[in-house]
Amino acid sequence: MVNINSDIDALNKEKTSTARLSIISNTLLVFMKLTVGLMIGSVSVLSEAIHSGIDLVAAMIAYFSVRKSSMPPDREHAFGHGKIENLSGTIEAILIFVAAALIIKEAYTKITYGVEMEDVTLGIAVMLVSAIVNFFVSQKLMQTAKKTESIALEADAWHLRTDVLTSLGVFAGLVVIKLSGIAILDPVIAIIVALFILKAAFELTIKSVTDLLDTKLPAEEEEEIRKIISDHSSQFVGFHNLRTRKAGSDRFVDLHLVVSRGSSVEEAHGLADHIEKDVKERFPRASVLIHVEPCGERCKCEDCGAECVKKDLMKE
Repeated sequence: MVNINSDIDALNKEKTSTARLSIISNTLLVFMKLTVGLMIGSVSVLSEAIHSGIDLVAAMIAYFSVRKSSMPPDREHAFGHGKIENLSGTIEAILIFVAAALIIKEAYTKITYGVEMEDVTLGIAVMLVSAIVNFFVSQKLMQTAKKTESIALEADAWHLRTDVLTSLGVFAGLVVIKLSGIAILDPVIAIIVALFILKAAFELTIKSVTDLLDTKLPAEEEEEIRKIISDHSSQFVGFHNLRTRKAGSDRFVDLHLVVSRGSSVEEAHGLADHIEKDVKERFPRASVLIHVEPCGERCKCEDCGAECVKKDLMKE
């Protein structure tokens, strides 16, 4: 168990350092895009500055949530702090919706009242730099998110992946504007960027809310848990009422384990501990609760793999 705890601590540190990297990169990109967008009067570049600004807020929320969710259970939060990550993902999604609305509003104003732009060369350069930086940072975020099962980091990674696509879209649009001189394309591109952002926000909302509603673990994970339990079938009669859920990277598993009436409390407790240990080896952040009960009238001895105390059964 010591090794499992040390592995969890290492994963928590990796989550925190990766979230910090996202904050640093987004801060630099917001400054660059905002400065260049104001200099050349490009609403598409400014929309990307807003997009990165939302990414920065999301990165800060992710940083806070991964630190908080890594804290052990306490008196007020007996089941741990894992759902903070799901809550942060929901907040991030709301922020993205707001950002998209602001971009569309500004783009509509530009289309209505006309577009005045300076030379877009600087905008082209900053969009290319943004796409490259966000690509590598999002790769690191997603890699760590998968490794640590952090929905907060995964949400942040998807933000930046969306930013890569929108930055490349704005980059291509500015190139076309520079070659053609058609400035009205700028707010049109901004609206397209906003639609991409809305799609990402919707998908993130669904993913975050799923765990908040205590949806069961994926079918393949439940099947793994059933197999782990079944590996001990020679020591029990059966099991039922298996329930699972997830909060952040924490999993919760509970079930009813039916043992033979001849089993002692010590034997039943030892078996439950063994099953819990095996489940935690596969899912280190799992919390396992096993309710032990004796076999009853519905249990058929000929179908049972457990070794009953025959003399106790014969007395009945």
